[in-house]
Amino acid sequence: MNWTAITAIYKYEMARFFRTLTQSFISPVISTSLYFVVFGAAIGSRIEQVEGVSYGAFIVPGLIMLSIMTQGISNASFGIYFPKFIGTIYELLSAPVNFIEIVIGYVGAAATKSLFIGVVILATAGFFVDLEIQHPIAMIAFMVLTCTSFALFGFIIGIWAKNFEQLQLVPLLIVTPLVFLGGSFYSISMLPPFWQTVTLFNPVVYLISGFRWAFFGLADVPVGLSLVAIAGFTAVCLVAIWWIFKSGWRIRS
Repeated sequence: MNWTAITAIYKYEMARFFRTLTQSFISPVISTSLYFVVFGAAIGSRIEQVEGVSYGAFIVPGLIMLSIMTQGISNASFGIYFPKFIGTIYELLSAPVNFIEIVIGYVGAAATKSLFIGVVILATAGFFVDLEIQHPIAMIAFMVLTCTSFALFGFIIGIWAKNFEQLQLVPLLIVTPLVFLGGSFYSISMLPPFWQTVTLFNPVVYLISGFRWAFFGLADVPVGLSLVAIAGFTAVCLVAIWWIFKSGWRIRS
């Protein structure tokens, strides 16, 4: 394993992140505050509790998952797309670095960035609601796994994209709606039986449910299914990346 190459890629990507640290730090704080004003105050005044948890606290896991999913995808996709755009990807491919080391460097940096954003949002939420995390180790594990899996997904999108517009296509038109419809701001038990069944086909439901269980001990689906879902998603992304580098799809052409 060429740790020098991994470290070089990781440091380069993190340096780009820290150059815009103010924007990266302030943006999630403002967004989280607005969500609490709109959802916590406006809707929370009508829905005081959900399954024994105050509505303001109930939406915190959904807010964190929404941010780390979209941030993980955006950071990883831009990180690998930009070398393609300016042509430096060929220098990387011709260097004595295998695809595993390339993926670890880019995905590791993207996952670190999204994890940082998740921690910032969690800290910001503490100013608005009282949070008591029942399973802190499970909460950290879910955050790390989600950041990593969606960074892998973003890496695939960055290779697939042919222009900057396509980089935003999947996060905006697919991932964000799935998160909003996946129980981020409500429990699926509040839905009519038919829509509960339909919602279970949304893979994001399993991630948010498991993450919320780590906070409050409440889950819309069994925690085991949540772990299987995130493990399966990660495995699919790894296989896809292996095939991409093996075939050279959208990299060498």
